[in-house]
Amino acid sequence: MERFRTRDERMNDKINTSCLESVAVGSGPDGRIIAVRVRSGTPPGVLWLGGFKSDMKGTKAQALDDWAAQHGRAFVRFDYSGHGESGGAFTDGTIGRWLEDSRTVFDAFCRGPQVVIGSSMGGWLALLLQQELRKRTQASSATIVGLVLIAPAVDFTEELMWKQFSPAIKRELETTGAWTRSSQYSEEPQIITRQLIEEGRRHLLLGGLIETGCPVRILQGVEDPDVPWSHAVDLVSRLAHDDVVLTLVKDGDHRLSRPEDLERLLAAVAEF
Repeated sequence: MERFRTRDERMNDKINTSCLESVAVGSGPDGRIIAVRVRSGTPPGVLWLGGFKSDMKGTKAQALDDWAAQHGRAFVRFDYSGHGESGGAFTDGTIGRWLEDSRTVFDAFCRGPQVVIGSSMGGWLALLLQQELRKRTQASSATIVGLVLIAPAVDFTEELMWKQFSPAIKRELETTGAWTRSSQYSEEPQIITRQLIEEGRRHLLLGGLIETGCPVRILQGVEDPDVPWSHAVDLVSRLAHDDVVLTLVKDGDHRLSRPEDLERLLAAVAEF
């Protein structure tokens, strides 16, 4: 005879289940389907915003999912359009397009207080998402109560790409609309488009103070070849909220995916 299962056991089953969901974003030629993995649990929930050309099955996202399962916390992760399991072409991607993906997922799957974790480009998107939420005149079903940013590549299309490109690369982008470069993180080359650069200028943040309205924790590797640690220091100087902590990892790289790096990440999330 099957043993009667208690309410707590049934609740634990629900909490420890991560479901693959999807949500439609945009319409017509801009329409795409975004793949989302949702873990039920208690608040505050956690939302993962990955990096440029990354997907939701990476080391940090998986570590966070395992942590959420162990602690019964709600966790949402997804792939931007043109990334991983989501639809759309990567070359159609822009900061505004991926911000729309993030906002749609946030509204569809997040409830109550949320801690948003942004890695690299996801750090920029996390700040942009919080700014959009703070401008809303109607109450949302979810709110951001904390930000954890990993090597935040804020304004990277301008500061870390365009301003660093040689005249030859700029000419190629302007004349052909794209430039291809090799990537140390993937066998496939990265295609940088002119529209990525130009549309990114609509979302720049480092020109003034950044109002978050919530605590911010930043983890930054000093040996990061993609986002210099000085970039994180510049970001800190722009954050208006008093409760901002920057942790510099002396031997840390851009990914910050070593066991000791993951421990720092989970400790930062556990603060909320």
